[in-house]
Amino acid sequence: MFEVRDLHYSYSRSPVRILDGVSFQLEEGCFMAVLGKNGAGKSTLIRCLDGILKPQEGSVLLDGTDISRLHRREAAKQIAYVPQSAGEEEFSVFDAVLLGRRPYIRWDASARDREIVMETLQSLELEPLQLRPLRELSGGELQKVIIARALVQEPKVLLLDEPTSNLDPLNQHEVMRLLQQLVKERKISAISVMHDLNLAARWCDCFLFLKNGKVFSCGGAETLTGVAIEAVYGLKAERIQHKGVPVMIPDPLQ
Repeated sequence: MFEVRDLHYSYSRSPVRILDGVSFQLEEGCFMAVLGKNGAGKSTLIRCLDGILKPQEGSVLLDGTDISRLHRREAAKQIAYVPQSAGEEEFSVFDAVLLGRRPYIRWDASARDREIVMETLQSLELEPLQLRPLRELSGGELQKVIIARALVQEPKVLLLDEPTSNLDPLNQHEVMRLLQQLVKERKISAISVMHDLNLAARWCDCFLFLKNGKVFSCGGAETLTGVAIEAVYGLKAERIQHKGVPVMIPDPLQ
């Protein structure tokens, strides 16, 4: 169980709370989308959950343990963060993914570390690209490498900041399908900042709406309503059902 209790965060010297009492729970094997307007606090929330930012109040617990009490190396074995870009463009795919094993490496990568990297590359169909530099990859391939680097940490929680923002529609769905599959197979708790409501509705299990740093609603597909969309985004929308999947139809002219 991943649990967030009454999280508050403000940037230094600012009286404005970017996060204001955020609380929610997430079971293992569940994929959560964090939704809301720009500036609602979505990316700040992800960075607080990973420990990149330190909240002024509240706690983040994994199986009852407050992650702020863990050594950074130990916390990295439990929670992995997938940023929007990979960096290290001159690295090969193999070496970039091997970086995810840093919490486990003392002096040099072991045979087991390299074995885990190869197993992950195979599972994500990246093995043929293992010697290619990152700068030669397509957007979809690069995103898979970033996900692979997080997975070799063997985390219980996977945090993603807009994992499909730079991808074409086909690769957006391919990456989200892959993430959903990994969450179910490995029983990971995954939390992703999303902007595309329908992409989130198609692939995620539950939805956290943020508005002005507060939780507007949190739950399953029943929370994806026209009322919620209008309240959070200021955009009128109608919900329809297509092949068992909720689809939001915006109507900005109303």
